[in-house]
Amino acid sequence: MTEMTRDPLVAAVTGGVRLIELGQPFFTGMPCSPNHPGFRMTLIRRHGDMVRPDGGSAANEIIVTGGHVGTHIDALSHVSHDGLLYGGVDAQEAQRGGAFTRHGAEHLPGLMRRGVLLDVARLHGVDVLSGGYEITAEDLRLAAKQAGTQIDPGDIALIRTGWSRHFTDRDAYLGNASGVPGVGVGAARWLTERGVTATGSDTTAYECIPPGAGHSVLPVHRILLVESGIYILEHLALEELAAAELAEFVFLLAPLRIVGGTGSPVRPLAAVSR
Repeated sequence: MTEMTRDPLVAAVTGGVRLIELGQPFFTGMPCSPNHPGFRMTLIRRHGDMVRPDGGSAANEIIVTGGHVGTHIDALSHVSHDGLLYGGVDAQEAQRGGAFTRHGAEHLPGLMRRGVLLDVARLHGVDVLSGGYEITAEDLRLAAKQAGTQIDPGDIALIRTGWSRHFTDRDAYLGNASGVPGVGVGAARWLTERGVTATGSDTTAYECIPPGAGHSVLPVHRILLVESGIYILEHLALEELAAAELAEFVFLLAPLRIVGGTGSPVRPLAAVSR
């Protein structure tokens, strides 16, 4: 009997894989950008509200949330510039009828790609970057060098600021007064030049938010989403990955196929050999 050849990927998984959470938990009252409706969950049916003849009972919930709340990925319909989406698509025409007919969230790809952690907080010798710190192209270059890696086309580049340590303190995390560290225009250009598929960070808006500025202007979103077709992940949890000192890993992501939406809540994972 001929022995079936095992796929190398199946063999690798069978040999043992460690999964590291890269997303925040979703809970009522969690930090949320003021531009989006917050997350709410409550039980609408509790055990005992209805009991079946055999003694069985069930509970369920109702969830209300915006598409850009908690750990999520931006679809290419999320941002326009001068009335156009990525690829020159007319934003007004594409959104007629209350759902996007072009670049909707149902077209967000499932991802199983090489992920790279660029730990900018570690580069600067701190647990958390200061509020309003603008990450530069040189920061990213040096973070990759420090980790002994590089960014290649198709990679998923995750950028750690350490800011997620404030996640349980809503006001500190949103940083209205302090500002929030994040990627600047030069760093965004550096990533586009390397052809990443997606990039994400452990903050609300991914890009740098100066003290008191709020989310008034978001040029990095324009560069990545509109000009380059690069997806953005926000509200990541990168502390466990950083503590494990894992610069390279398999990045796993499966967005919800929300037809005509502008983003999707996600639960990203890093997979590494045990």
